[in-house]
Amino acid sequence: MTITVFGATGSVGKQLVKEALLMDYKVKAFGRNVFVTDFPKNDNLELIQGGLFDGADIKAAIKGSDAVLSAIGGAFDGSDKSRSLGMKTIVEQMEKTNVKRIVAIGGMGILPNEEGNLLMDAEDYPHEYIPVGMEHLKAFRYLEKSSLDWTFICAPDLVDADATGKFLVASESNPVGSKFKIKTGDLALFMLKELNRNEYVKQRVGIGNI
Repeated sequence: MTITVFGATGSVGKQLVKEALLMDYKVKAFGRNVFVTDFPKNDNLELIQGGLFDGADIKAAIKGSDAVLSAIGGAFDGSDKSRSLGMKTIVEQMEKTNVKRIVAIGGMGILPNEEGNLLMDAEDYPHEYIPVGMEHLKAFRYLEKSSLDWTFICAPDLVDADATGKFLVASESNPVGSKFKIKTGDLALFMLKELNRNEYVKQRVGIGNI
């Protein structure tokens, strides 16, 4: 299987590239700084430098791939639009190239509560998470309205560490009994497993370490 990884130079993206290569995927790692990032040497790894808002760059990176993994990051205060407009461009170019499967990262705040409202709409939700939450919500809406087979992982706080395999997931909710943190390696591991198993297509997924 050939996959394109967007946001490949970030903490989750680098874990995705590493784990995917260990699973014998052919990986196309996309980002602005891919040629100065310490990726593992591997004949199955192709580095693609480009811009998230450039449709031609995105289309070229997706063409010939079987699926897309998105680990797009950006400023925590919502001051840039990498998450939302980057996803918009990716969705548009996936639909044009007929690549249907995408597993992407968002934030915990856009999970629904028991009443069906977003977690980030609660009065006691931390105010400092709202700007980035709005970016995640916009990205999610682009996926939701698309024709793609998407899975949107609504991650809590990230811990930059290798995979342990000790985490819980739940469809459309926070997993009961998990911590409000996830190691980047575990997040990458679950994204790749979901790419194979297709258990949560067109669903938001909560995740957290045990």
